Amino acid sequence: MKPPARDTFIFLLCSRAFRSIALIYMTLAFSLYLSALGVGVVEIGIIAGASVLFMALMTLFLGMIGDRHGYKSELIISEAVTLAGAMIVASSANITFIEIGMILAGLSSGAGGLRGAFSPGVNAFVAGSYPDHSDRVKKFSLLTSIASISAIFGSVMLGSVSMLTKYIGLASAYRAVFLLSSFMLIISLASLLMLKEHKRPQKTTRMMKPSSFAYVSKIIVSNSIGGVGMGIAVPLLPLWFVMMYHANTLQISIIFSISYIITALGAYVSSRIYARINALNTASATRAFNGLLLIAMAFSPLLALSGLLYVLRSFSVGMGSPSRSAVNVRGVHEEDYGTATSLQGVSTRISQLSSGASGYLMDYSVPLPLFVGGIFQFASGIAYKLLLGQEKDR
Repeated sequence: MKPPARDTFIFLLCSRAFRSIALIYMTLAFSLYLSALGVGVVEIGIIAGASVLFMALMTLFLGMIGDRHGYKSELIISEAVTLAGAMIVASSANITFIEIGMILAGLSSGAGGLRGAFSPGVNAFVAGSYPDHSDRVKKFSLLTSIASISAIFGSVMLGSVSMLTKYIGLASAYRAVFLLSSFMLIISLASLLMLKEHKRPQKTTRMMKPSSFAYVSKIIVSNSIGGVGMGIAVPLLPLWFVMMYHANTLQISIIFSISYIITALGAYVSSRIYARINALNTASATRAFNGLLLIAMAFSPLLALSGLLYVLRSFSVGMGSPSRSAVNVRGVHEEDYGTATSLQGVSTRISQLSSGASGYLMDYSVPLPLFVGGIFQFASGIAYKLLLGQEKDR
């Protein structure tokens, strides 16, 4: 299997960049905008859970479409749904419609830009187009780097809300930047239309081969444990900074902007040393370390210290994400990439229904979501190594 004669990976990078700008702003603004509209923290957590459930169902559906009709189609449909959600949020002042738009856009998975049903589609597209394991790690590293660099602009967009508020009011300021995010997603969608795929092997099973399922099952167990932690700790993180330290949008924007620069640095380092590291060990250790840093944030008495810990965690995320993406597909048969990555994504998103409990935990004790979430993510990193440690590198 060879990459398509005309390698259009540059368009995937372009899509990833503009999607990251839009999704970072939208995700950071998710809980803050709803809170500004008077929605309670418990209800915000429930909306986050509803968004996760919708994305889980769509991820599974699109994964099966990808195996049969191409991963490009999977990406385009996913982006179109996200765009529709963003436009609803940008054009409505009705809280019910805003909440529906946020659910459609999948704005509850945390402070990254590769979410919803898009992530499994990207993983499947790269795995299906680039068979060499080292090449995949480099491609995933590039995607992580470009997303993190672009995310800085999304974070800056959040900071601009404070300035716009002086002229058009808080709610209108949020909606105006949501509108700008919609235009970013249109550019992303146009880039996806330019992608070229190689001819995939014909699907011979209704779901996937037994060998693929056996491998994916191990990934699912670890991802589910980590997903519970992510669902509890991350979706309401911007609001957590507000409730824990009375941070404003500018301070939150600065923390996340720095974190995205450091995430890109971590991904770059990963791409430079991929040949000298064990991908499984790197993926496992960084995930466990991410959990420990969340626990440390829960006990931090200062915003500056908590922000520093989050920045350090971002470097770890950048280091581990490319290796984890490559490990997650290396034991999967090429005709099963779409279904396999979607099942992995579904398991993570279903487990992230724990985000519905995040608001309750924060309402009970503000540090609790990060403490509990960190424990689960640490356990996920250990499980990742234990479950996959006997798999041979391919």
